[in-house]
Amino acid sequence: MHTSSGTAAGTGLLAGAAWAAMLLVSDLPEIVWRLAGGRAPAWLLGAKVAALCLFLGSTLVWRALHPLRRYAVVLLVLFAALGATTLVKDTTWFQRSFNSEGVSFVVGYLALYVLDTGVALAVIAALWFLKRRRSEFFLVAGDLDAPIERVRWLGIRGGEPWTRFAFIFAFAAGLCVLIPTVLALRPAPETMLRALPLLPAVLLFSAVNAFTEEVYFRTSFLATLHETIGRPHTLLITIVFFGLAHYLYGSPPGILGAAMTGFLAYLLGKSMLETKGMLWAWFIHFVPDVVIFASYAILFVGKGGR
Repeated sequence: MHTSSGTAAGTGLLAGAAWAAMLLVSDLPEIVWRLAGGRAPAWLLGAKVAALCLFLGSTLVWRALHPLRRYAVVLLVLFAALGATTLVKDTTWFQRSFNSEGVSFVVGYLALYVLDTGVALAVIAALWFLKRRRSEFFLVAGDLDAPIERVRWLGIRGGEPWTRFAFIFAFAAGLCVLIPTVLALRPAPETMLRALPLLPAVLLFSAVNAFTEEVYFRTSFLATLHETIGRPHTLLITIVFFGLAHYLYGSPPGILGAAMTGFLAYLLGKSMLETKGMLWAWFIHFVPDVVIFASYAILFVGKGGR
């Protein structure tokens, strides 16, 4: 009895520390700042990196937190890489070359996703250093026919292959984004035709965005936490982190966007844990991203861009 309660207390401490670290470096501070009527200061990202350095240090010196060392390392690498890309984006050269009037849709987004890919590669490098096997951090296709686990509140009985449900989830996710997007934009047929040549770029950026976000929103947490604090806590952490990341800048923004993306994060994390790979998570993520990037292309063309 004593050993069991001690183990539960230890797991509770680890889960609490993991939650605290995630919330501290998530978009929650920016959201609070915005709701208070201000704008998050430029130093906030640097403060998050500094806080993660302290968190990593605590996992090294406090024996009870040792199991969170890998989690702390990956979070620090992620936010240090994000900080580096932010510095690049804020330079006069980058703004003039890739974020000014006259820059094409392809060039503008390509520059952003080259940087984003760099962040994902930094996280992959950290996970490789810590785990040594791609399968240990889900960077494999996985068992595509793995049986889905029962979810009573979704009416999923369990036992059927993920091959079937992946297409259903992807279609539903795409439709949930498509309907409000069409209602909001109401694009004219001629605008859509003018945006059609941008379709290859839309598909490319959707594929890259789905991959990079699965790397640092999903694998970074799942690979370093689920064996330490358990699947339910880990999955919930990824849901909250992903939802908060889309509160301010999601499609749509606000509580609705956070709730939609949080639910999507649940399905993506579930697929990754049950298939032990990334392919279905990437595919389900890719489909709604196509709708989102298509809307960006339509808006760009509608403003006279190319």
